[in-house]
Amino acid sequence: MEKPTKRNSPTNAPVSKTLSKPRIFFGILFLLTSVILFISFISYLLNWQADQSQAGMLLDKTVKSSNIVGKLGDWLGNFFIFESIGLAAFFVPFLLFMVGMLILKKKFVKPWKSIGHSLFFMCWLPIFIGAITAGKGVLSGVYGYQIMDFLVMMIGSVGLWLVLLSSLALYFILEFNLRPSAIKSRMQDLNDNTVGRMKDLMPKSRDKFEADEELEELTSDGNEVEREEVAPTVLPVQGFPTVPATASLETIATPNQTTFEEPQAKTVRLDLEDKNSAQEGIKFQVEVAQGHDEELDEFEQKAKGLVQEHGLYDHTLELAKFQFPPLELLKNYGNEEISINQEELEENKNRIVGLLKNFNVGIAEIKATIGPTVTLYEIVPEAGIRVSAIKKLQDDIALNLSALGIRIIAPMPGKGTIGIEVPRKNPTMVSMRSVLASPKFQHTDMDLPVVFGKTISNEIFMADLAKMPHLLMAGATGQGKSVGINAILTSLLYKKHPSELKFVMVDPKKVELTLYSKIERHYLAKLPGDQEAILTDTNKVIATLNSLCVEMDERYELLKNAFCRTIKEYNKKFTERKLNPEHGHRYLPYIVLVVDEFADLIMTVGKEVEHPIARLAQLARAVGIHLIVATQRPSVNVITGMIKANFPARAAFRVISNVDSRTILDSPGADQLIGKGDMLYFNGNEIIRLQCAFVDTPEVERIVEYIGAQKGYPSAFILPEPPSSDSSGGSGAFDPDEKDPMFEDAARIIVSTQQGSTSMLQRQLKLGYNRAGRIMDQLEASGIVGGFNGAKAREVLIADLNSLEQFLEQLRG
Repeated sequence: MEKPTKRNSPTNAPVSKTLSKPRIFFGILFLLTSVILFISFISYLLNWQADQSQAGMLLDKTVKSSNIVGKLGDWLGNFFIFESIGLAAFFVPFLLFMVGMLILKKKFVKPWKSIGHSLFFMCWLPIFIGAITAGKGVLSGVYGYQIMDFLVMMIGSVGLWLVLLSSLALYFILEFNLRPSAIKSRMQDLNDNTVGRMKDLMPKSRDKFEADEELEELTSDGNEVEREEVAPTVLPVQGFPTVPATASLETIATPNQTTFEEPQAKTVRLDLEDKNSAQEGIKFQVEVAQGHDEELDEFEQKAKGLVQEHGLYDHTLELAKFQFPPLELLKNYGNEEISINQEELEENKNRIVGLLKNFNVGIAEIKATIGPTVTLYEIVPEAGIRVSAIKKLQDDIALNLSALGIRIIAPMPGKGTIGIEVPRKNPTMVSMRSVLASPKFQHTDMDLPVVFGKTISNEIFMADLAKMPHLLMAGATGQGKSVGINAILTSLLYKKHPSELKFVMVDPKKVELTLYSKIERHYLAKLPGDQEAILTDTNKVIATLNSLCVEMDERYELLKNAFCRTIKEYNKKFTERKLNPEHGHRYLPYIVLVVDEFADLIMTVGKEVEHPIARLAQLARAVGIHLIVATQRPSVNVITGMIKANFPARAAFRVISNVDSRTILDSPGADQLIGKGDMLYFNGNEIIRLQCAFVDTPEVERIVEYIGAQKGYPSAFILPEPPSSDSSGGSGAFDPDEKDPMFEDAARIIVSTQQGSTSMLQRQLKLGYNRAGRIMDQLEASGIVGGFNGAKAREVLIADLNSLEQFLEQLRG
């Protein structure tokens, strides 16, 4: 039978055969016009200030347009957006595009409905935007601002918003039929249809058995399962599956599966009604298996019991009433807001642009960032300009601006610009009080927070000394180095409890750090037997550094026994009572070594000081010992390669020469600073220019007096006794008549624990460190323990208590 030929309808025919040439011409014209308007509007919004000033210069050839579509785009954007309806002007190209598509018989929206929506929002949106922006900018247009202003004058601001919201609500009600009765009816239909179809999805037992019989007949005949086409049931609400009311659970074959002959492919059916009825008498219980943690060892369980009984260990308990110094002790220097001198900015900008132009260096863009001390001018050179061409003009720019401290950063890290730092004529002071009072410092979670001051973008700059982990400082006399040290110490005193932090201070000049002697019983550490906690005698520095090395080795031994990697992990374990103090464990405070004039140590003590400094810098980070080393003369014979390699963080104040700058920073620039706290901070990745916070001597005095007046520890933190030069050869002959009364008790403790530790004798016998050290020397001289071994406890030479008693009997005889 011959099939009837399907005739092409007008809608299915090709456009070229059904559309006339005028229709095609005007359709494409409307589409092209809509695209031009859309691009003009987008470009106008991005450059509206320039386009607005150029809109009236349509025929002026000297004016260059910034609009993508040119001066025509300037005029179109200004007319439709600024002088008319603002952002609602985008409906104009939409309507033109729709008309063009209708002319070409490409209907993609309902035309009259779209026209109505567009006209509503072209009237409503400008007034709404004008009410939000109060007529500022071009988003509302002149129409929106004037109508908004008129309505505010007539009905007030509240009335204006009532009119806007009411009209919008009316629009949605009419558009989506949001009447209460319609909403209620739609919700009721949704509920009925959903419940009904969920019931239909669960077949009755009789239907189920009939479906099984039909399936068996089909499989026994070897026929494929054929599915009848079922007309989909339309649900009033989207989101639910389209399922016929009479559907039942059936197995659907995949493309590779045509029969049901495989015995392994069994279908498991769940019949809710039959199984419930058949198993009504069976008691059914559901138990949720609880996850079991790994069994804790006996010590862990004991630690948990101690925490439940006594709570976490409180290392601040001995000085529980200690109060941190208040901010009122620091001087308030008044308003520290940066004042903007527009004339100075314009003058410097014009000089920079003019100078670079004289050297044939074109600039595409320039912007200024004002800081407390310097202003950063960031320039974007034109294409084809070499960075080196600008970098070598540093001296010429300084001469042209008549200013010291010009520094060129070419290129800026992470930016596609070149920075020129120019000192301000009227710099702003950065006080210590302002930076310590900032939320950034008050809410920091750093272990050892150090606030240096502010960056050139007027942001507070902080660093964690625990992560540096050591700081190398340099600066010529009077350039702010001592103020920088005081700023670091003040930051730590305002944040750390005396039980968490100790200082070892070396002050060869004898005048810089002596103020801190008043907090000896709170924050300072010293050698046993020393009268002063502030080291001013360079001959004692070597012993102190060696003592810190011993402390470092003892801490590493404690960390090894506690299976911890850092002091933070160790203290957390000790606080949770997982470490037994009877085994030598104790809470470990951070120790910060501050050396004010390292060059003087090199001159007086020599290279002997370099070895313990380098050893501490290499190893002491993990156990909480950190170094701050400062010097006035950063020459290569003072700051050697071994020291520089272990001090990644460096702070440079103004130095004398470019060579000194390269020594401290591995880069020039520190010789171009202006002094008075102007500094460069290098964290191993980039160099940051800062204005150091100013803290005066009277302020430091008030802080240490406030702390010193409070209850402190009985003495300063006692460092381990340094190894003596003759430690390898013993401690000399032993005289039984001069032995300490606690000698035999100490010997029994040492032998029973098989641990030759001076600190253990302190705890067990409640002795001072000096007396415990003398007893340990007597035990060494008598042959009970071995010689000093910095990294480990002394070796116990007697195996058990029976042998010890025989040995003590011989000593008595």
